[in-house]
Amino acid sequence: MQDPKGEPGIAAVTDRRGKLLGQALYSPKSEIRLRLLSTGDEPIDAAWWRSRIAAAAARREGIPATAWRVVHAEGDGLPSLIVDRYGPYVVAQLLSAGLERVRDDIVAALAETLRPAGILLRHDAPIRRHEGLALEVVTALGTVPETVEVSEHGVRYLAAPHTGQKTGAFLDQRENRALVGAHTRPGGRALDLFTYHGSFALHLARRAREVTAVDTSAEALARGQENAALNGLANIAWREANVFDLLRELERQGEAYDTVVLDPPAFAKTKDNVPRALAAYKEINLRAMRLLAPGGVLFASSCSYHVHRHLFAAMLAGAARDSGRGLQALAWVGAARDHPELLNVPETGYLKGALLQAID
Repeated sequence: MQDPKGEPGIAAVTDRRGKLLGQALYSPKSEIRLRLLSTGDEPIDAAWWRSRIAAAAARREGIPATAWRVVHAEGDGLPSLIVDRYGPYVVAQLLSAGLERVRDDIVAALAETLRPAGILLRHDAPIRRHEGLALEVVTALGTVPETVEVSEHGVRYLAAPHTGQKTGAFLDQRENRALVGAHTRPGGRALDLFTYHGSFALHLARRAREVTAVDTSAEALARGQENAALNGLANIAWREANVFDLLRELERQGEAYDTVVLDPPAFAKTKDNVPRALAAYKEINLRAMRLLAPGGVLFASSCSYHVHRHLFAAMLAGAARDSGRGLQALAWVGAARDHPELLNVPETGYLKGALLQAID
């Protein structure tokens, strides 16, 4: 690798004989020193970034929503770059020191390609610390409001670009929310656990008679109530509680639900956390299975990359066995199509889910 100064940026990568292997983002302080951008020797300039971002945007044409991911890092061949669109606004994350060095080129490319009213840089992700970068939230172009109304599959909600999870909302579950909504029993009871701002609950409430949406954050539940009002939905009860404790309580009370959603935060941040995470996933899924009414549907999800698909499936099988319920797999799913999975970069396939139906 040609690296005379040892500073972050774009570096040519060569083998021991000096043959060019490609060009990569170089981060000298990171555990991942090199992130491949190209196998050629073309200039990696503003025009290059414009072309790559435009190609990624073109692959998203036809998404039935006003918010979607434009660039999914390695999934679009642009490692450590996240770009999400919320209506006329763009929220981006530059998550490596090499990428930060070309910030001006990327902001210019986003402005020229996407023509947004504002660009917000959500640089508060902890991973930036490992790159030796400051944590900050800064407006790079125009203005971006505190909340932006989003519409997906006929449901409206408020995203929070400056303060919300990720870049303001969980866009990766968009297609799964529609899937679960379509399988919600009309006139039935539904339970949405780890609801956050109620994105799943809103879809459930369009068909269910009543929905209980649960989270430990009063602030998140308040935003969920705003979202329900935005859709004219009055059949959602917002409950502040610990999900683990509540599930045990509901089981003791003999409650039953026609639809249950389990969309918890990542339980396994590292490989070392996997055994404990699997135990936690099994605990909540087992109890949720016991709460299902006959013919009821459970959507179980994990966003922990380290809990791979085969481990997730085995956990669910163990929970089903211990719950004493017969459960049929209706669908195995991943992230929405604007969060593409690159087959040779398994980290891009972090989200996995299963739609299960009780048949006993």
